[in-house]
Amino acid sequence: MDIQVTRDVMAAMAQAAAQLAPEEACGILLGEGNSITDFTIAKNVHPAPQTHFEIDPQALIDAHRSARKEGAQVLGYFHSHPSGDASPSQTDSDMAAGDGSIWAIHGAASVGNEITFWRSTAAGFVPLSYRLD
Repeated sequence: MDIQVTRDVMAAMAQAAAQLAPEEACGILLGEGNSITDFTIAKNVHPAPQTHFEIDPQALIDAHRSARKEGAQVLGYFHSHPSGDASPSQTDSDMAAGDGSIWAIHGAASVGNEITFWRSTAAGFVPLSYRLD
């Protein structure tokens, strides 16, 4: 399945990953259907932010409240792997809800600081192809 993502969102995720390294950056993907049109950076509140991420619960609440008012839906989540590749780690797999949300992962160790997209399913992560808008 293909998703669409804007160039501005891709740039914002890459910038967040670069600015927050060596800690994992994280944030919320917003849009409609399979189109990611906005990205909100969030504070990583995990006690070990160099190797794990936990999106600030207040940021999630705010994003869902905004979605009810303005229409842009919470489609999924972003985080970076400052010293890893752009694929889900075992920790990511263990923590994923399997709810169909989209996960964007920035891997600093990947060629070109790659960002990949994944669908969290009950059976695990499924890779997604994307088209830039």
